[in-house]
Amino acid sequence: MHRWFVLMIFVGAMSGRAFAQASAPGAASAQPFAAGPALKLTPNAKTYGGFRFAESISYDEKRDLFIAVNAGMPQAVVPNDGYISLFNPDGTAHTLKWIGVNRNGLTLNHPLGSDVMNGLLYVADIDTVRTFDLNTGEPKSAFKVDGVTTFLNDIEVATDGTIYATQTGDQTEGTWKVFKVTPQGQSSVFVSGPPLKQPNGVAFDPKGNIVVVNIGSNDVLTFSPSGKVLTTEQSIDAGNDGLAILPDGTKYISSVRQGTVARIRPGQKAEFIASGIPSAASMTYDPKRARLVIPMNDWNAITIVDLNQPTGR
Repeated sequence: MHRWFVLMIFVGAMSGRAFAQASAPGAASAQPFAAGPALKLTPNAKTYGGFRFAESISYDEKRDLFIAVNAGMPQAVVPNDGYISLFNPDGTAHTLKWIGVNRNGLTLNHPLGSDVMNGLLYVADIDTVRTFDLNTGEPKSAFKVDGVTTFLNDIEVATDGTIYATQTGDQTEGTWKVFKVTPQGQSSVFVSGPPLKQPNGVAFDPKGNIVVVNIGSNDVLTFSPSGKVLTTEQSIDAGNDGLAILPDGTKYISSVRQGTVARIRPGQKAEFIASGIPSAASMTYDPKRARLVIPMNDWNAITIVDLNQPTGR
């Protein structure tokens, strides 16, 4: 039995018909945008959940809160149904629907990857990167990315506002891309085709290089800012999604297909960290508590892995 600490949060399902009726966007409203209220529970009550296909989690260090980006119902069932939750470091809910409690002034169709930078939350939404005020939740800019043929998956944002976004694509090499979007919203293809193989997670290393993990292989690729491949490392499994890089260069990689987490220390081979996490998706690192916080897609849950605890192997 694994001894690393794992907290799993599960959400009960609502009936499709009732959910669709309650969530379906209505006619355009003249009311101003409003963010959802935080829960005000009595000390004897705790709430866990509020997720619907949470693909990514980002960390708001200023407020010490975690941000879960929920894709919501499929577009064909309920369009514009994405929403964003806030939860506390212990896993309890802070605000179940922080962004998405209503649709006034909000477009959030099927959000996946996310990042926090310069007081903004950045979210990948099909072919558009949307930004939201990190304090109020108010929608700000929207940058449509030229050339997206499937959907954007993960994103990473530099301090100057430059965005790197992956398109995982399908089995066709031409669909495997990483896009670059300037702070002004001008988009271009950063890298395309092999050695990418259905790229997913993207993050910066301490030197400002761009690191990408593949679903189609166990390669961990480091590109220079000019797009040159600098290093190729291997994780313990293929099917990778989440990528978190620490200030010392240590990489953590989660496999959405195998449910495992690996660690690659600088100059060393990958090592096992955790397993048994179904659909382990685009995770974040909690620097205050040395933990990984991992969303679990269609399991509608999160797992928290305490890196200070033994792996059980």
